[in-house]
Amino acid sequence: MAGWRRKRRYRTDYVPQLPERFRRKHRQNQTHTLSRRLEAVRRWRRQIDLKQVAVWAFQIAVVVLIAFVCVWYFGVRVKCLDNSMNPQIRNQQSVLVNRVVYNTTRPKRGDIIVFKPRGNEKDRYYIRRIVGMPGEKLQIKDGSFYVNGKKLKARYISNSVADPGMASDEISIANDSYFVMSDNQYNMEDSRSSNIGNVKRSSVLGKAWFVPSISRQFGFIK
Repeated sequence: MAGWRRKRRYRTDYVPQLPERFRRKHRQNQTHTLSRRLEAVRRWRRQIDLKQVAVWAFQIAVVVLIAFVCVWYFGVRVKCLDNSMNPQIRNQQSVLVNRVVYNTTRPKRGDIIVFKPRGNEKDRYYIRRIVGMPGEKLQIKDGSFYVNGKKLKARYISNSVADPGMASDEISIANDSYFVMSDNQYNMEDSRSSNIGNVKRSSVLGKAWFVPSISRQFGFIK
């Protein structure tokens, strides 16, 4: 046939081969690129690990600091070594003391405080209730408490105090002191005794606020 030309067939599965030196260089480039990527990943992981460790260390430090502050200011334990505060606090029971509350507020009548009598650092801690406030005149007469000439009435006040001690005569409480009493009136180790006397503010450790022992007294102190 005129004008007929035989069609040239081309191989479709033919892949041109690069010279060996180019292939070797290509493999080296791939290996180098992979190494750089792996090294970058390792650096990234190390940075993440260091950041995570720093975060954990910071969190632990914060928790330890909070725990220390809570224990130091709110969790100091003092043991009651007598029956003076029955039935609120039993003999040999421990109480938790709030050491910071009186930095912002003043002790109030009815508060149960922890103190060392006359500021004697070698003495043990006592746990007693505030009855008389600074600047007041207090007397125990006919078994009842009188403050500035008026009879004091409160749930923690007994109207049948058998022994008034030094308070049989009117006592003037200094401006920086408090008259304290035992809830158990038969225990005389309180401000009725000359061994204790009025308690200065500087001798007060803090306010007893919680009984942690497993007993009927467990809970907040009223």
